[in-house]
Amino acid sequence: MTTLAQLRKAALALPEVTEEPRAGAVAFVVRGKVFAAATTGGVVRLHLAAEDAATVRAEHPTATPLTRAETVLGAQVPLADVNGQQLNHWVRRAWFARAPQRLVDSVAATDSAAPGTVGDLPATIGGPATQALAGAGYRTLADVAAVPDATLLALHGVGPKAVRLLRAAAPRRAPAPRRAPAPRRAPAPRRARG
Repeated sequence: MTTLAQLRKAALALPEVTEEPRAGAVAFVVRGKVFAAATTGGVVRLHLAAEDAATVRAEHPTATPLTRAETVLGAQVPLADVNGQQLNHWVRRAWFARAPQRLVDSVAATDSAAPGTVGDLPATIGGPATQALAGAGYRTLADVAAVPDATLLALHGVGPKAVRLLRAAAPRRAPAPRRAPAPRRAPAPRRARG
């Protein structure tokens, strides 16, 4: 069983995606084009290429065609009938079907990014983390150093171990220079007590 939270995480991990309310649904949009949506009834609507839509319908008996004016736009299936791994795959395929070619090419290039081949990111973080970071535009340790842990952990493929390894590999920032202490005034002469 999959939830709206899983759908949201999978969709928002992709480049240039926004979440928008539309006609009783939560829609995920890339450059003005809806590629996935979830209805209040718990159905995920995926805008897919014809082959992918047919595959979804063949793999999920509860799936139905997503249509508009008798034109098949994709497939729709109850969230409860799709596991998380399948949902991640189909959301990504829907994004590929609707995103501009420039973005598709960029993501396809990061999909083949091998550990240790992207900027100065360490190979020890592994393939999924390397690909997730490259796909999000983080290609160097300096890029990663400016990003909060929570943001990195939100990327699909980046786990606590990868964040720990990235933080350990990041160049230590020099401490901010301290201000020179203000000159001390000479103490006032003491009066003799008498």
